Amino acid sequence: MTGKDEYYNRAKQEGYRSRSAYKLKQLDETAGLISRGDTVVDLGAAPGGWLQVARELTADAGTVVGVDLQRIDDIEGVRTVRGDMTEDDTKADLRELVGEGGADVVLSDMAPNMTGEYTLDHARSVYLARQAFETALDLLASGGDLAVKVFEGPDVADLREEMEREFEYVRAVHPPASRDSSSELYLVAKGRLTAPVRAGDELDVEIEDTGSEGDGIAKVEGFTLFVPGVEPGEEVRVTVTDVKPRFGFAERVE
Repeated sequence: MTGKDEYYNRAKQEGYRSRSAYKLKQLDETAGLISRGDTVVDLGAAPGGWLQVARELTADAGTVVGVDLQRIDDIEGVRTVRGDMTEDDTKADLRELVGEGGADVVLSDMAPNMTGEYTLDHARSVYLARQAFETALDLLASGGDLAVKVFEGPDVADLREEMEREFEYVRAVHPPASRDSSSELYLVAKGRLTAPVRAGDELDVEIEDTGSEGDGIAKVEGFTLFVPGVEPGEEVRVTVTDVKPRFGFAERVE
């Protein structure tokens, strides 16, 4: 096919504002990002292709919010904020639209203005991705998900490691709709961790109760840790072995 590619032409035919709409569709099919009723925030959302897809996936029960420095033409059922996502005023507007419950999903398809110099373009893409990641930490509810675009290169590993400390797991996804010549990938982080502990932490806890599986239950700032081989009333030192969005597991230190 000469001129515009398949996804560009499909977007025109199906009413999407950008070919990138199909990337979000494919990310959702691969990683299960968006469900009916979710609250979704799209960072750097103009011209609005991802907002259109998010609106379809959340249906009438969801909330979809887009933010960009550029104006986003109205999309039925979608709210928008015009501003810099790193500025306090913009963050405050986003928090108000998202609500006290927080966002279920934060998305970013942002890319830098391309210079053609690989090292510079890569570094700028990682910078934008890290800004989106930091904004997501402020907006996401416990268990929420993040998908952010970045160009492949040496700095991606450090960003991924930072994300892995804040989410249950992170995977790299290359949507088929990405251009063959593109070095872009998406880091998809699932299960925002808001727990006061992380795997590997060692701490003293009091066993307050016994769970349905027989493990002891300890509370750390209201967060539940399951500890096998202990009894209610014991004070024990434990090592955290695994952390989920709403509970974790620990082993007694012998």
